[in-house]
Amino acid sequence: MADPRGFLKHPERELPDRRPVELRLLDWKEVYTDFDKGHLKTQASRCMDCGIPFCHNGCPLGNLIPEWNDLVYKDQWRDGIERLHATNNFPEFTGRLCPAPCEASCVLGINQPPVTIKQVEVEIIDNAFDNGWVTPVMPSEKTGKSVAVVGSGPAGLAAAQQLTRAGHDVTLFERADRIGGLLRYGIPEFKMEKRHIDRRLAQMEAEGTVFRTGVNVGVDVTVEQLRADFDAVILANGSTIGRDLPIPGRELDGIHQAMEFLPQANRVQLGDEVEGQISAKGKKVIIIGGGDTGADCLGTSLRQGAEIVHQFEIMPKPPIERAESTPWPTYPLMYRVSSAHEEGGERVFSVNTEQFLGEDGKVTGLKAHEVVMRDGRFEKVEGSDFELEADLVLLAMGFVGPEREDLLDKMGVEYDPRGNVKRDGNFAAVGQPGVFVAGDAGRGQSLIVWAIAEGRSAAAAADAFLTGASDLPAPIVPTQVAQR
Repeated sequence: MADPRGFLKHPERELPDRRPVELRLLDWKEVYTDFDKGHLKTQASRCMDCGIPFCHNGCPLGNLIPEWNDLVYKDQWRDGIERLHATNNFPEFTGRLCPAPCEASCVLGINQPPVTIKQVEVEIIDNAFDNGWVTPVMPSEKTGKSVAVVGSGPAGLAAAQQLTRAGHDVTLFERADRIGGLLRYGIPEFKMEKRHIDRRLAQMEAEGTVFRTGVNVGVDVTVEQLRADFDAVILANGSTIGRDLPIPGRELDGIHQAMEFLPQANRVQLGDEVEGQISAKGKKVIIIGGGDTGADCLGTSLRQGAEIVHQFEIMPKPPIERAESTPWPTYPLMYRVSSAHEEGGERVFSVNTEQFLGEDGKVTGLKAHEVVMRDGRFEKVEGSDFELEADLVLLAMGFVGPEREDLLDKMGVEYDPRGNVKRDGNFAAVGQPGVFVAGDAGRGQSLIVWAIAEGRSAAAAADAFLTGASDLPAPIVPTQVAQR
């Protein structure tokens, strides 16, 4: 245990400061400043080293959190990264992007602010990269078996790395021009700079993973070719169909899915020229959807120079403190302010959009009204109708499933009632021997930690299929769900 009395001596939670709003709106760099190592050790010392560490249950990866908290407190950083990498292929991603269900499950959080687990995690991996400790992990022997991984998001990358280290010849296919999936094209730079992806890819290439970009599997490479050329296939193509809003006026120009808007902003920051870029510059922007993707649209719009931004959420405003409906150790329903929300814009809760307005085929605004939830259904508040001007409307209401036509239908997979790829208890696509499904394509829209856990588990299943047994860790089963 780091410090048996640490949680008594240091009851407060500390996080790194965010750069001043007026400065960070001038660039696209990550918003946080460096965190003092002394403060970090203090936070690590608050870990109680519980007999039953509920943080392990909160995280599907099974991260050994008390262990690396103790090692950081003792300045044993090299040992810390070994324990962190034992369960998590990409802590530099999760430490920046995960909403930290581990912290929600922290036992200290029953009556105190929880340990800053996520910050300890990101500091361990950044320190490891700085010291040259993140090196290729080469297989002890080659199996002669080949695996195709389709999709280069966190699930696909995790599966590819695990299978490469197990000695298989792994080729990862990505239809975009760069590797990374939504990590590359979807997550704004101010949440995670893309250098973090690039340095991890360098390690994976050195280990032997082959990356093929600009390949739309099912079109550029047929399903028949894929099955003939590889002994196993991992489908990690994500849940990429954005939920739409089929109301009058949806056909107007200026209404876009968030994942039309955000990837273009990513490309510009990477130095690409984007013809006809969807830009918020000088525009009145309305974002429909109050989640993380909506906040990403908000921060991006403000950096592009939007005149004004409103973010709509149909749910009521959450309470400031943990709601009674989400007691510890479940993930708390509570009002959160992201870095983007600090920067500007107006958040509007309990509102439903009923019609888009336009002139000459272009959106000029929308009609909306307030709602109240009764018996699990939203009901209109009479007399609450209003109109709001808009030059740009962004739909950020989540995702409803994987794209089917180019690959999945041609492969002949089955689908569950939610539209995800149906799989058995071993991550195998039903009716398709040698085909495994990892990440959002099988689970539905979820968190980055679940994607990595699925990639690791699907890799173990594929390894066992190819060799008869596997020593690769499988942290979850396909039916496992998060603590609610």
